[in-house]
Amino acid sequence: MSSWLLRAAQRSRPCLPHLPHLASGGLQRRPHAAALSHAYSTKEESSARPIGRYPVPNKKDMPYDIVELMEEVEMKTGFLPNVFKAMSHRPAEFRAFFAYYNAIMNKDTGQLSKADKELIIVATSVVNRCPYCVVAHGALHRIYSKQPALADQVIVNWKLADLSDRELAMLDFALAVCRAENITEEHFQKLEAQGFDREDAWDIGMISAFFAMSNRIAHYIDLRPNKEFYTMGRTPREEKEKEKPERA
Repeated sequence: MSSWLLRAAQRSRPCLPHLPHLASGGLQRRPHAAALSHAYSTKEESSARPIGRYPVPNKKDMPYDIVELMEEVEMKTGFLPNVFKAMSHRPAEFRAFFAYYNAIMNKDTGQLSKADKELIIVATSVVNRCPYCVVAHGALHRIYSKQPALADQVIVNWKLADLSDRELAMLDFALAVCRAENITEEHFQKLEAQGFDREDAWDIGMISAFFAMSNRIAHYIDLRPNKEFYTMGRTPREEKEKEKPERA
């Protein structure tokens, strides 16, 4: 459930509509050679453990718009996050889920950076005990923030993490929403003291609320993180380049 995955998919082919359009049935299903060739597996290649407790449908049985989006994401990123596979079990809910995800995570207005949004997801997903979102969005935070240790610190104890006063205020509000505390004017005032306005508060609260739902979906379907997420963003790109063997 990552904004860069969806944005990458949408940028790669201009003819691919945005997800809200897909939700209204904008694309008709049509024959697709790649889609007919194989099924998405419910199991990781290196493990006998399923990605979740609900079966993943065969690609040939999926609506075309969903297959197209999944293939775009997989082509751009090198792997398909398991949340796409799991949500394909219910096509109408797949469209609605990612349409709303797109609306809150890919919006261009407001003062929340991509790293801010991922940090909110990590902190609240810890409270909701969601391994999938903690691992996947921890990886995305490392990539966006270029801080390989910060998400791990937040996972252990966000109050002891190397966070700025701005980030502390942001997470304090997000976690209050996550825990369904009584939200008072004091919560908003603490945000305003760090430069957030009421619309930013809405964004923080909405991300926390949406991912509370997402966390609970992942919980009851027993969604497993892709192995790729565990190592993403841990080694700076320049170090990776140095580690590559020289070509003859």
